[in-house]
Amino acid sequence: MLTQLLVWACVLLPLRRWSSSSFLLSPFNFGLLCLSTLLIAAAGYIINDYFDIKIDSINRPEKAILDHSINRRTGIIYHSVLNISGLLLAGIVALQAGKAHWLLVQLSCTLLLFFYSSPFKRMFVVGNVVVALLTGLTIFTLFVYEPALWQFVFRSPMLQKDGAVIPNPIWVMGIYTCFAFILTWMREVVKDMEDHIGDAAEGCITMPIRIGLKRTARFVQFLSLFALGPLLLASVKVSGLLAAYTFFAITIPLALWVIYLPRQATTQHYHKMSRYLKMIMVSGIGSLIIYYYQANA
Repeated sequence: MLTQLLVWACVLLPLRRWSSSSFLLSPFNFGLLCLSTLLIAAAGYIINDYFDIKIDSINRPEKAILDHSINRRTGIIYHSVLNISGLLLAGIVALQAGKAHWLLVQLSCTLLLFFYSSPFKRMFVVGNVVVALLTGLTIFTLFVYEPALWQFVFRSPMLQKDGAVIPNPIWVMGIYTCFAFILTWMREVVKDMEDHIGDAAEGCITMPIRIGLKRTARFVQFLSLFALGPLLLASVKVSGLLAAYTFFAITIPLALWVIYLPRQATTQHYHKMSRYLKMIMVSGIGSLIIYYYQANA
């Protein structure tokens, strides 16, 4: 919700003075679309818990909900209701534009979440990539549902009008989508490192089980290069407070995280590393606020 809200408020809304096209994502329509995303994501958590009852009883028994607070049948009912509600809300927005096929985005998400929870997450690499793609779709959905953005697709990274200059919103959204993809992939692998005992007991073939914890940590460090390199470049290329924030609040913490990741090989350590990476991701999302004030000063 925070990701979609900040992208909409800090990147899309300021474009109204740059575009002659009317915007589909009014506050009301954006609220419907954002709520649709939340409901579908919630349904994904439920179906994941449904298929992970045995694994969770080993990895995190104190957090298990299905078969404890809620029985399995009720969980499946909740899953179906949330998915249908999410599709209906997105459908309201799509039908206003006469583009019912836009619902393929939400439908793809529901199917990916279902298949992630059953076969994909137990497969080597596939499950991690699926979740990373779903995270990137959080931002991509706004692009699909806002036709006013499409005019900027093939334009330069910087837009000029009446002497003012702002970054191309497509480039901005693309950058944040890529970072969401890479950092989520990294975090999903670390979560597999944290859960490798329970996953192994259920016959999963995740990366830590296939190649070991040490080599998996090295793979995560390799992935981090695709985030750290552009972050360092951005710290040099952009100016003002955004440059300082990018360097000190995102780049430095991520670099320290990468160095510290292989220091221990315990469940508690990987749990902390997963939580710290989530905090870094939130810091990255928060940079949109600084971007907004700096780009529209």
